[in-house]
Amino acid sequence: MEIPIKSMETEEEIRGKAYVHWRCWHEAYAGLVSEAYLEKLTLSKCEQIAFQWRDNILIAKDGERVIGFLGYGDRGEEAQNTGEIFALYVLPEYWGKGVSKKLVEAGLERLKTYPTIALWVLKENPRAIRFYEKCGFTATGEALYSKAIDATEIRMVLNR
Repeated sequence: MEIPIKSMETEEEIRGKAYVHWRCWHEAYAGLVSEAYLEKLTLSKCEQIAFQWRDNILIAKDGERVIGFLGYGDRGEEAQNTGEIFALYVLPEYWGKGVSKKLVEAGLERLKTYPTIALWVLKENPRAIRFYEKCGFTATGEALYSKAIDATEIRMVLNR
């Protein structure tokens, strides 16, 4: 399966990214995060987020359809010399097909000047944790509870 990875550019791609965001949260995180938060996370809200956050987004496409995305960037003052993967979502029907791996590889290439790459992942999401471990990330022992989603995230890093 040929799945190109590219920067998000068009309005259609932005809307596609929003759909992936919305659907993944509702399917992958049901039972892991606050139901009240998920109820508020509508497709319209995801579109607002997508149109506000256009930079540093890579998308995976199957034909014209956006099937996944990765958001990346700099941690700034919070963690100097550290790049971060802020978001990685792939539609469930593409899980296990290498799309997430391709997105991470492309994101790591964009972050190649950083000696450390960090990310946060839900503590109760062992599938995602195993995936990141296969990509070379290790848990730091840091945890952060988010009242908004009523869930704990753990920090993982990749040192180069």
